[in-house]
Parts: sequence; C-alpha cells; structure tokens
Amino acid sequence: MSNSLKIAIPKGSLQEPTIELFAKAGYEIYVSSRGYRPASNDPELDIYLIRAQEIGRYLGQGFIDCGITGLDWASEGGTSLVDLAELPYSRATVRPTRWVLVVPEDSPIKTPQDLEGKRIATEGVGITQRYLDKLGIKAEVEFSWGATEVKVPDLVDAIVDVTETGSSLKANRLRIVDTLLTSFPHFYSNPAAAADAWKREKMERISMLLKSAICARDKVGLKMNLPADRLNELLEKLPSLRRPTVSKLSEEGWVAVETVIDEILVRDMIPDLKNLGAEGIIEYPLNKLVP
Repeated sequence: MSNSLKIAIPKGSLQEPTIELFAKAGYEIYVSSRGYRPASNDPELDIYLIRAQEIGRYLGQGFIDCGITGLDWASEGGTSLVDLAELPYSRATVRPTRWVLVVPEDSPIKTPQDLEGKRIATEGVGITQRYLDKLGIKAEVEFSWGATEVKVPDLVDAIVDVTETGSSLKANRLRIVDTLLTSFPHFYSNPAAAADAWKREKMERISMLLKSAICARDKVGLKMNLPADRLNELLEKLPSLRRPTVSKLSEEGWVAVETVIDEILVRDMIPDLKNLGAEGIIEYPLNKLVP
C-alpha cells in the first residue's frame, strides 16, 4: 500500500490564497464546484477541504494528519498540536488577522476592565474567555454564529471579532478597545503524524516549499550584461537580497550580473541600469526562494 498524507486546506476566505500558495510551492490543487475532496498533482496527498475553525479539532482527534489553520483557531480548540511553520499570508492583505474587542463608538466602555459584569458575543469563545481570565475580568461570553457586528449595543455590550484592516468595523461605527490575539495561518500536524517518520519527512518538505513560496512573494530576479568597469557603480546602487552573482563573459570587458530584489524597486532601477551601460536586462518572476 502506498503512503498517503491526509492534509486539510481551509475552506472559505483563506481557500483561494492557500491554493495559490500551494501552486507556487509546486502543488496544484484542483477543487470542483461542489467537492470537498480536492485532487492534486501529488498522489501522496489525500486532501480535505474543511472550515478553518474545525481543522484544529479534526487534527486533535487524529482524523487528519496535518492542515493549515490560524493560530487563533488552533488555540481556540485547546488541543495539543505540532506547529510546523508560521505562514504569513492572509485572505485580503499580507497583514495578520487580529481578534479585537469592539464596542459602539458612543459606548461608555473605554478599557477592558469596563467589561466587568457585561455581555460579550463572539465566535472565539475560548480566545475571549482566556483573555478575560488573564485580566481577572468576570463577564458573560456567548457564542455568535456570525453577523456579530449587528448585536451591539442592543443584544450585547461588546463583541470580539476578526479584522485585518479595521475598515468594516469603522463602516459599522464600531470602536476597537483592545487586541486579544494576532494570528497568521500555521501549518500544523497532530502528534501521531509528526511521530511517523515518512509523514514527518513529507510534511517538512511541504513546509519548506510553502515557506520558500512566501519568501519569494513580491520579489523578482534581475539579470543583465554590464561593462566590467561599471561594476562597482552598480554594486553601490543595487539593493539585493544578497550580493549579486557576477561572472565574466566571453567578450572581454563585460560581466553578467544576476540578483534578486523587491519587485517594486525594478521600475526605478531599470533606467538607472541603462544609464550605467547595462544591456540585455531581464526581469523574471520567482515562485520559490529558499534561504
């Protein structure tokens, strides 16, 4: 029987960014319009499409070997998981997800201590309760099935909700009192899978490739031919990940230069490179960058 790794991909707002990340790492994932069992170009992967909120629980129960979910949802489940890697990407931006304590703009609640004896609605009950316990605050925490913003102030005194930019909260005339938790997605394994030699190696390979795909984000490769006597000027101007690779060309007096830089810098660099006498300038995208 061939080896197989059961891996969970988060369904919902993180689904497409996660699938794109896997594609850059070399794993094409194919999701049908109604399917919850995607296929991939790696026959050793047995893929499940599961809500991020549930992945930690299924990992803890041993139903799946590994999966991607937020630090927030992993901690919400309260189970012991093996953290293989933090993956700093998100659903809308490159910012982390924040769990924030929120009240209406005109609420008398100004500090977390003002929550004493109050009611709070949230999908992250465990996250909120641990936060209150840490501060020694006694308040009633109730589970919310979504649309949490509409519950204040008529149904509850405050909410704990997820945000990346805070723009939606401002649009609903809500004010952030405090941040409970900052979270990026993580690649987790259950302890049994991590103890299995084949599965551990497979997961570590996936982890390395996912991290290298994130490392390559917003960077490009740049190469060119340059008169050798202008090389020192170039090295002074060129912002590079590391010192660029320089090699002699067969034509006397010329060198080839190759480097990796932030993509946003290229538009300003290319005219400068031309002024230095560079020729054959090529910009190319990067899928993976392994440190």
